Amino acid sequence: KARVYGEMLHVDIPFPIPEPDGCKSGIQCPIQKGHSYSYLNKLPVKSEYPSIKLIVKWELVDDQDQMLFCWKIPVQITS
Repeated sequence: KARVYGEMLHVDIPFPIPEPDGCKSGIQCPIQKGHSYSYLNKLPVKSEYPSIKLIVKWELVDDQDQMLFCWKIPVQITS
């Protein structure tokens, strides 16, 4: 499962994504140790979002809620 947040002032604000299920985003489940996987998803930016600089934090967790990976990337939303 993917969880996506906008990090603003050290507070994580959830961002909805169209497909949070990693098994429907390129990963063949169940995953196996020692194998490589490609994950592809989208983060829609709606026109009603304010112009802002923030950090996007993207997490992928397994069915036991254990972290598989997490990355942060700085973004800027402009009108």
